[in-house]
Amino acid sequence: MWIADHWNDYEIIDTSKGEKLERWGDYLLVRPDPQVIWDTPKTHGGWRKKNGHYHRSARGGGEWEFFDLPRQWSVGYEPLRLTFQLKPFSFKHTGLFPEQAVNWDWFSSLIKGAGRPVKVLNLFAYTGGATLAAARAGAQVTHVDASRGMVTWARENAAASGLSGAPVRWIVDDCVKFAERELRRGNHYDAVIMDPPSYGRGPKGEIWKIEDSVFSLVTLCASLLSEEPLFFLINSYTTGLAPAVLSYMLGVALKHRGGRILAGEVGLPVTRTKLVLPCGASGRWEK
Repeated sequence: MWIADHWNDYEIIDTSKGEKLERWGDYLLVRPDPQVIWDTPKTHGGWRKKNGHYHRSARGGGEWEFFDLPRQWSVGYEPLRLTFQLKPFSFKHTGLFPEQAVNWDWFSSLIKGAGRPVKVLNLFAYTGGATLAAARAGAQVTHVDASRGMVTWARENAAASGLSGAPVRWIVDDCVKFAERELRRGNHYDAVIMDPPSYGRGPKGEIWKIEDSVFSLVTLCASLLSEEPLFFLINSYTTGLAPAVLSYMLGVALKHRGGRILAGEVGLPVTRTKLVLPCGASGRWEK
């Protein structure tokens, strides 16, 4: 398992009964997590003194309950000198997936060690964590997301991180259609990052289901790689896409490239138990 254990501004304090108690900077949040199937005593005082609590509904979805929580605040990831603006919004999210820091560290070292200009394509790029990590490492990044609001948020994070002037193209578009156009244009990238959702809609109502669409997208993006590619990263939060599935897809799509494929769970340490909470899976290819 790859563990994101270099955070100072974030920690999972405890987990129990389908929920996790987290510290985001100066604030404590309780959010649901389907991986937390154990029932352990909630003895930590933070369970009672939280600043925000997302309650799941039996009918689906849910809602936030706030206790002296600002509408927006920031946290930093010190190893890469990145700052993220947080705000609780729909379906329990805050605008950041902290476990992805372990992937940021991995590909940042590859970009810095390349000794040449590196062009990165980041699809389903959300609020820009991977984009900013790649830019901080010196890459030129094309950031693509179907949500205009998410792209705006990512640009705010870039400004907060002192990366407003970094060579980033901010694109609001359906990721599949954008990749298809890039292939027709003859554009290529030295690295691809993708964080596809389980289900989603594009800006014109395009439907995305990961099980139906992800392999064709991986194959398409493999065709976008340059003559000297550096890496390919795919993330999954869908339990049906185990690490071995990600590894197999990359093996099929990139077998002619040689290189090395690794896949595994990503996780975050839990302070109270000294154990690790699994938070999805990643597949990595590197030349």
